[in-house]
Amino acid sequence: MSARRGDPRRRLFTFSGTRREGRRHRWEYFAMTDFVLIHGAWHGSWCWARVRRLLADAGHRVFTPTLTGLGERSHLLSRDVGLDTHIADVANLVIWEELRDIVLVGHSYGGAIARHVADKLRDRIRSLVDYQADNGKIQRELAVAHGDGWKVPPIPASIFAVNAADAGWVDGQCTMHPLSTFEAPARLSGACDGVANIGYIVARGFEGPFDQFYVRAGERGWWREELACGHDVMLDMPDELTALLLQRT
Repeated sequence: MSARRGDPRRRLFTFSGTRREGRRHRWEYFAMTDFVLIHGAWHGSWCWARVRRLLADAGHRVFTPTLTGLGERSHLLSRDVGLDTHIADVANLVIWEELRDIVLVGHSYGGAIARHVADKLRDRIRSLVDYQADNGKIQRELAVAHGDGWKVPPIPASIFAVNAADAGWVDGQCTMHPLSTFEAPARLSGACDGVANIGYIVARGFEGPFDQFYVRAGERGWWREELACGHDVMLDMPDELTALLLQRT
């Protein structure tokens, strides 16, 4: 008996076999899903640690790439890093890890990366989840004032209503982000809209420009969910976010 690795129903399978000494044994497991979680601006793989651990504990494989120039890869930040660089970061991960039937999740700026990757690799994506995606038009003034005109300093965690216990830690973890990635125009063929399962999650504990995207998601027929927390949902409500991902994708 066998099962396709990415079976979206996550059924429980029971296997039986006979060992050499004649004793029978059994294995039980849930069909595994590959999750690729993309962080937002100024963040890195570090922000997904809680959700990554929860998904892994549930028996799934989880990839949380850090985009070039950010987090532990901040030493690679340069004027040459752009939107295409970040799209390639994730697309190449999917290709070289030979991932298929994946759940692709993008937080905030990472939502733009997720949609471009889904557009390029439509046949490898089972589910696409955006949450708190933004268009990033307000970043130029910060770059001019504090980032030599081409890099954007992190916005304080308090502005994004990150929970008080994590806010100081988040401020210390966040790094400069290349301005050009916010200003580059989207280049989508529309293939990403053909993903069968697309959803949008909005955080209601943060006063941001995201209601317009929530409304647009409904108009497109995507499933939608709301969580009562700050912008960094993966930090404020990791259990609830993980449950949503497992339920909806």
